[in-house]
Amino acid sequence: MSDIHAHKILILDFGSQYTQLIARRVREIGVYSEVRAFDITEEEIREYNPNGIIMAGGPESVTELDSPRAPQCVFEMGLPVFGICYGMQTMAEQLGGKVEGSNQSEFGYAQIQIDVDNALFNGIKDHVDTASGKALLDVWMSHGDKVAQAPDTFTVTASTPTARLPPWPGKRNSFTAYSSTRK
Repeated sequence: MSDIHAHKILILDFGSQYTQLIARRVREIGVYSEVRAFDITEEEIREYNPNGIIMAGGPESVTELDSPRAPQCVFEMGLPVFGICYGMQTMAEQLGGKVEGSNQSEFGYAQIQIDVDNALFNGIKDHVDTASGKALLDVWMSHGDKVAQAPDTFTVTASTPTARLPPWPGKRNSFTAYSSTRK
């Protein structure tokens, strides 16, 4: 039996109703995780010594004054960081992207198209788009804001048709997920 504490994931909670489910799923694959509030101190993060960080969602809007933010050290520790919903939006905003309110919210069932192959989506697909041949995933969305501009060092990896961005050469004109290719 492997040591579940050999790899640790820190989950920052911004108030999502799914934070505990995220932690459960991480633990089910044999990785230790702890949920902490988004306003955890840098000292507490370094003491926990995570191998990666998941920033969960929440009910706030990044566009509001004094809305919650992740500690800046999260992005400076050289760890993998995965942002979900609000977590993704605050990551985009804090790293130089732009988040804005959308006149078309996404609530409930949606499909994302995998635009760029990467380890996050490796071997995962629910359907295949007949026109493009790209993998499609059935997902559940719940947000009213959108990332209008991804940070310069990020790559769009998956998209829906409703969260529009300025045109990306050779890519679809929208996204809901991205990964950092920070240099």
